[in-house]
Amino acid sequence: MSRIILIYGVAAGLIVIVPMSLMLANAEPGSAATSHFTGSLIMLLALSLIFFGVKRRRDRDLGGVIRFVPALLAGLGISAVAGVIYVIGWEITLAVTDFAFIDSYSSAAVEAARAKGASAADVEAVVAQMDEFRRQYANPFFRLPMTFVEIFPVGCLISLISAALLRNSRFLPAR
Repeated sequence: MSRIILIYGVAAGLIVIVPMSLMLANAEPGSAATSHFTGSLIMLLALSLIFFGVKRRRDRDLGGVIRFVPALLAGLGISAVAGVIYVIGWEITLAVTDFAFIDSYSSAAVEAARAKGASAADVEAVVAQMDEFRRQYANPFFRLPMTFVEIFPVGCLISLISAALLRNSRFLPAR
């Protein structure tokens, strides 16, 4: 089982981090490439490998039958490996781009407040909030878990769905 977890977890992590890093490095702030929707869609597509990893475990290793808890644990294992790969890839991206992400993110938040017609006091509050966030983000003990939590809950959800579906041996049976 650990081989399946590693293979599918590494693949999912790479499928997430490679396009996201490339888009971030080459995108204008506020563009579609840096949107939450685009990032979430990439995560969802990459983490669909959880389903295929659990199905492979069920069909090839366990003779077409898997119980809910082992299926869930396999999915969570794949999610955890993908999350670690994502964190490592994100740290590499930050190092290569000289941590430009946080400056771009902060500037976009301030500009969004101004674009919404916020008062000068509200804009100053956003600036202060972004300065505090920038300070916190410089601390790896804050940044690393925060980055992991971006991807892991999505993996948990897909793991639950996969385990619920694949525990039924009649659902997409092996051929």
